[in-house]
Amino acid sequence: MENIVKGVGNAPHRSLYHALGMTNEELDRPMIGIVSSYNEIVPGHMNLDKIVEAVRMGVAMAGGTPVVFPAIAVCDGIAMGHEGMKYSLVTRDLIADSTEAMTIAHGFDALVMVPNCDKNVPGLLMAAARLNIPTVFVSGGPMLAGHVGGKKRSLSSMFEAVGQYNAGKIGDCELEEFECKVCPTCGSCSGMYTANSMNCLTEVLGMGLRGNGTIPAVYSSRIELAKHAGMAVMEMLRKNIRPLDIMTEDAFTNALTVDMALGCSTNSMLHLPAIAHECGIDINLDIANEISSKTPNLCHLAPAGPTYMEDLNEAGGVYAVMNELAKRGLIKTDCMTVTGKTVGENIKNCINTDPSVIRPVENPYSQTGGIAVLKGNLAPEGSVVKRSAVSEKMLVHEGPAKVFDCEEDAQAAINAGKIVAGDVVVIRYEGPKGGPGMREMLNPTSAIMGMGLGDSVALITDGRFSGATRGACVGHITPEAASGGLIGIVKDGDIISINIPENKIELKVDEGEIAERLKNFTPKTKELKGYLKRYAQLVSGGAYGAILK
Repeated sequence: MENIVKGVGNAPHRSLYHALGMTNEELDRPMIGIVSSYNEIVPGHMNLDKIVEAVRMGVAMAGGTPVVFPAIAVCDGIAMGHEGMKYSLVTRDLIADSTEAMTIAHGFDALVMVPNCDKNVPGLLMAAARLNIPTVFVSGGPMLAGHVGGKKRSLSSMFEAVGQYNAGKIGDCELEEFECKVCPTCGSCSGMYTANSMNCLTEVLGMGLRGNGTIPAVYSSRIELAKHAGMAVMEMLRKNIRPLDIMTEDAFTNALTVDMALGCSTNSMLHLPAIAHECGIDINLDIANEISSKTPNLCHLAPAGPTYMEDLNEAGGVYAVMNELAKRGLIKTDCMTVTGKTVGENIKNCINTDPSVIRPVENPYSQTGGIAVLKGNLAPEGSVVKRSAVSEKMLVHEGPAKVFDCEEDAQAAINAGKIVAGDVVVIRYEGPKGGPGMREMLNPTSAIMGMGLGDSVALITDGRFSGATRGACVGHITPEAASGGLIGIVKDGDIISINIPENKIELKVDEGEIAERLKNFTPKTKELKGYLKRYAQLVSGGAYGAILK
């Protein structure tokens, strides 16, 4: 801020600060930008006003001048299943760009990022890397699980209940009970979905304090965490600790490792490469498989299992998971963090208090990670599946394709009972460029599970999935149909082979036939305007993080 507020030449700037009611004493302190994603439409953000006030208190107590400015947010759940979902992923870059613009235009000395949901966390991490001034993250925290029929439930239960209703398995009263009870508090939805995945990985990267990913939104300790975040950024400023000192190649290796152990959302395979790109680091999907091959899967949080974020918090949280992995030397412990201490210093003595939530490293759910990257002629550049949420019966599957050129057509076919055991549902032209915006497919995947087809039907797409998706669902197929990918020439009845243990996905059609189809193939195009038109022209494939070139 010194180049903006000091000296005679900057008197006009000071006059505008005085118009804000700022005192000379405030102008003499470091100016700390607090990037608030608060709004009144996203359940994960409705409590951020309280988090922001706590951050302001922490910054002021530690000798800084806090100034709040906004970041936008889209609720993926509300945007799901209609045109609005095309505007979800694309906000990640809007958030990064606007935060960059606001910070540089106003010369902030440091930042505290207050996001919570799916695109805000990665978008603000991208901005933090670009700006490279001292930055701390504190999220709004996860929602508590709901309770229906004596069992804990979450948003994924709600989407699957719709499938059960359509299949005649439950009636109006049961559906209404789900509707009223699965999302009982504010916060990011209570399973290991994308928002909670990214908030947990922010801890792992070293950009958030302990508990950032797991302390429930409604707990008072979340307010305490926010105050400590405000204090921490002032200490970072004094020590000149910056995001690029923290988000190193080793830090991303840690993030991918913990991602595999937690069984995070497949969207982490979009966001981690994009954040790393802003740090000048290349993460490709081959690296992810290499890490997955040696990382045990320790957690089965919803939708993969019956435990929720509140349970992970009580079991010791992300640090306890990291400590388990460190027993096998799988964590790079010398990485710097926002605490001013190394990862090793932070996780020391952070024990796993509940082996039913965090399996000991000696007794994992599997010896390999929760996410797998599949390649083959259908996805030569890669595709992604949440292996930990796939039934054992579906780890290897081969069946005939049922092909749809958009999500809506696939959903209609599923609802009409046109998908049967053994099928492989193919949804294309929903990639980053073809959608555009790479819509999530939670409606069709939940309908398949709700109808009892989860052990017999697979779904593949050049789009992506919600973290709430479970089942044999392979997304991010690259190249996508709109870029001339093989998925664009699949026909009804073609045999598709999925082998998750061997990381393979294949279109079992004669090579000569494939060559002939490709020769006559012209990808479909859509009439676009506004931001989506610009986005489609600039975006890379899903296997590369859907970054803008």
